[in-house]
Amino acid sequence: MATVKETAGSNGKAPQAATTDDAAPSIDGVVLKTEGEDRVRRRDFINIAAVSFAGIGAAAVILPVLTTMSASADVLALASIEVDVSAIQPGQAIKTSWRKQPIFIRNLMPAEIAEANKVDLGGLREPQTLAERTKPGKENWLITLGVCTHLGCVPLGAAAGEVKGEYGGYFCPCHGSHYDTAGRIRKGPAPLNLEVPEFSFLSDTIVKIG
Repeated sequence: MATVKETAGSNGKAPQAATTDDAAPSIDGVVLKTEGEDRVRRRDFINIAAVSFAGIGAAAVILPVLTTMSASADVLALASIEVDVSAIQPGQAIKTSWRKQPIFIRNLMPAEIAEANKVDLGGLREPQTLAERTKPGKENWLITLGVCTHLGCVPLGAAAGEVKGEYGGYFCPCHGSHYDTAGRIRKGPAPLNLEVPEFSFLSDTIVKIG
């Protein structure tokens, strides 16, 4: 509030009310905004508006980027597949596809399991046991990518009547790579065993790949 000082004029008239320099002007008790205050408030409004628009602009840029980074529905659908293996008899194999790559699912016979288990790991290019390439209690189910580790060809041996190579597993005729009944490289230029993808059994007959 303005401070009122009592002053007496030299002419002897009644004292008049005089306001101090820091008093705000008013009319009938209503305080008026000064020009300086109006400029400050206008500047604050402009700053707030600028920050708000900057935030909106940043959001407009970030949201499309996040949208493009999120996986599309068709990609998510290919992340895993479920396969019913109940019709695959011992000694048989099937081909399926996962993430646009061929998959071999093979139901090994007891003789094929025994053949794989008696191999000396010291003589293997990539030493792995059959147990390391299968699931506990499901050693007869060998699931691998159907892709030769040499140049990416699709080996033979999964379909009926196809050549299985010298070790009874799979054979890549392109450059002569031979894989055994555990899908391990035994002969030829391929440097590694057939890759085993991530998989799990949801039941005795349904396997989830991926």
